[in-house]
Amino acid sequence: MIQKDRQFYNEQFTEKKYKNFLNDIINTYNHTPPFKIAETPVFVPTALKNKLVAACKEIMEVIHQPNFKELTEGAFFTPDTKTPNEDENAKFIQLDFGICKDENGDLAPKLIELQGFPSLYFFQDVVGKMYRKHFGDAIPEKYTQHLNGMTNQEYLNILEQEIVGDTDPKQVVLLEIEPEKQATAIDFYVTEKVLGIKVLCISKVIKKAKELFYIDDKGEEIKILKIYNRIIFDELQQRSDLKRQFDFLDEVDVTWIGHPNWFYRISKYTMPLLKGEFVPKSYYLDQLEAIPEDLENYVLKPLYSFAGAGVQIHVTRKMIDDIANKSNYLLQEKVAYASVVETMDNPAKCEVRMMLLHNSKTNKTEIVSNLIRLSKGEMVGVKYNKDKTWVGGTTGFFES
Repeated sequence: MIQKDRQFYNEQFTEKKYKNFLNDIINTYNHTPPFKIAETPVFVPTALKNKLVAACKEIMEVIHQPNFKELTEGAFFTPDTKTPNEDENAKFIQLDFGICKDENGDLAPKLIELQGFPSLYFFQDVVGKMYRKHFGDAIPEKYTQHLNGMTNQEYLNILEQEIVGDTDPKQVVLLEIEPEKQATAIDFYVTEKVLGIKVLCISKVIKKAKELFYIDDKGEEIKILKIYNRIIFDELQQRSDLKRQFDFLDEVDVTWIGHPNWFYRISKYTMPLLKGEFVPKSYYLDQLEAIPEDLENYVLKPLYSFAGAGVQIHVTRKMIDDIANKSNYLLQEKVAYASVVETMDNPAKCEVRMMLLHNSKTNKTEIVSNLIRLSKGEMVGVKYNKDKTWVGGTTGFFES
């Protein structure tokens, strides 16, 4: 987005460098990610960085208000979605912004959605380092992947502090559903390598009264003290075939690193509670007094869906009328992404995920990393960007 730096990067780019970049990631972790990693990072100018920080602060003021839990009780749409022993703060928060242009033609972020759930915290660190390693001459030193002057090592240190802390790493597990089959598996492998924790399928958890265990590679039974939860509940509810002893409704003696309830509280359900220049108008469909006349300017989203499933971008009145359970849907003002990243052919649209973490030592939630997705299709997502180049997942380097 910074013209001279973008032009210089594009001039220095070669397919050979890009192939070496990808192969380095694949060979280091002996795994080929099934998702597209973009040919370029994104250079984020100071003015946009400041707006992204301001937007995060504005949204966090709502999440931190004393009655936030009361306001979000309706997010638990059935009794079997609430896990015992909820904590006071969401450990991980993701705020996704489409990059648009305001009425003055300046770049501005608009919130797309938010999640009280971990993202690719460890893989994003790898991606940033790999861009530096393979395209370093084209990435000026003035850029930083982490805000507030945080170095890569300091970033990994705070993640270790919050996920492992003083606990023996072998008693901390990253919990998933068949982790080796997940699209995000490479993030699990990086996490395992950095923290020394166990990546575990929920079907492998052994439950004895209120205690949980797993069998390690030596055949020994290890007591689980902490769960770094990576299970998406929409997926878990669809896996009735998965035999398991442990259920999220169980009262168990573990510490959740990312308590499951925040997945519901901080979600699409939160959107109508937010106001401000960085947030599109959003309405619970069942509470809508009148259907807007300009439905072409809105998207229809299921409140509870996996990986963007069910989102309708061409909304009609009939579509709304045909929905039996309107309490499960959200009507949200469309965000007009701007094509702002110059590539070898058409410029790409940009969606920025600001990745936040609650620091238990300072009792503050801070921006620690980012994830960016580039798109040339109608929406951000694989099916809208097939056979296109300079699209996919990447990271942002912020001007400092």
